[in-house]
Amino acid sequence: MEAAPSARIALSARALSLKPSATVAVTSRALELRRAGADVLSLSVGEPDFETPPHIKAAGIAAIEAGYTRYTPVNGLPELREAVSAKFARENGLEYAPGDVTVTSGGKQAIFNALLALLNPGDEVLIPAPYWVSYPEMVALTGAVPVPVPTRAEAGFVLDPEEVAARVTPRTRLIVLNSPGNPTGAVFPAGVLEAVADLARRHDLCLLSDEIYEHLTYDAEHVSPARFAPERTLTVNGASKAYAMTGWRIGYAGGPREWIAAMNALQSQSTTGACTVSQHAALAALTDHGATAHFVAGARTAYRERRDFLVAGLNALGLPTPTPQGAFYVLPDTTRLHPDDLEASHLLLERGGLAVVPGTDFGAPGRVRLSYAAGLDTLAEALRRIRRVLD
Repeated sequence: MEAAPSARIALSARALSLKPSATVAVTSRALELRRAGADVLSLSVGEPDFETPPHIKAAGIAAIEAGYTRYTPVNGLPELREAVSAKFARENGLEYAPGDVTVTSGGKQAIFNALLALLNPGDEVLIPAPYWVSYPEMVALTGAVPVPVPTRAEAGFVLDPEEVAARVTPRTRLIVLNSPGNPTGAVFPAGVLEAVADLARRHDLCLLSDEIYEHLTYDAEHVSPARFAPERTLTVNGASKAYAMTGWRIGYAGGPREWIAAMNALQSQSTTGACTVSQHAALAALTDHGATAHFVAGARTAYRERRDFLVAGLNALGLPTPTPQGAFYVLPDTTRLHPDDLEASHLLLERGGLAVVPGTDFGAPGRVRLSYAAGLDTLAEALRRIRRVLD
């Protein structure tokens, strides 16, 4: 019996318009090389190299043993939303009632829900560049138009409010802020955020503030823009980076009630509530302040040491690298390796066995992103491999 001919599935224009993640592509290629026996070192993934703290893991285990394995409300466990509300007040000076908070399957879902809830086709969204690769793709999926706002390496990639103002049009609907930022590590000062908030108020715009790296700051203070425009700002955060809980997939957001309600409605028809066990673990992270603060302080100290080591090493190799003020990434200029950052990252992977992410997809051509969420020995070996490729 002959096999039936395979059908050609016509995919949607929306799906076909998506660009694959550069981070995922590099990681996949690195895995292919490793399977083929190559010695590959990866600094491509934005994930803490620390274990989830013991008290958080214990809370997850206890939740399983207590039988907390059923659905939760779509917007999250009431006690977790209360803990998030208390966290916003304690650490950010923001007054969000538990009803103004939602819990999601990771910070990315919170952002995606927020964009779907707010944007219409043709709306414009201002995004400081360099930016996290997913922002413009998520905006485009809604039918809206991402508009990059350039920042300068000489200024530490800190946003200039005048550059934002110059790109506001009658179609502008939203400004995305990410501080500390991925991939730059830039931390926006309070004065910059206040000026952007004032601009949003004058032009009736909304703000989406992604604060997932909030606790990983080194030379600057993190400030939430919602302090200056709470009535038009959605604040997004999560457990992934600060608490080393990437795989637990817990994000959360607080903001204007109608925006949160629309996000909840979208989530009710897509994923429903986040993982119940993970929510109980996140509750421990947010309520056992002493143990969590101790872990975060230790991780921050380690990241600072790694940052200083890697930045000094890259600059010594002739790859100009601004010193990031937060997060755990550096963004060196790699034009000495090759004028094209895609080719530079290819050279590092194929000739040096070092996986990094090209900057083009971050809106940073001529640069690559390296994560320093890795031990000092690993970073020293990475520098040796870069030197070998340069030589």
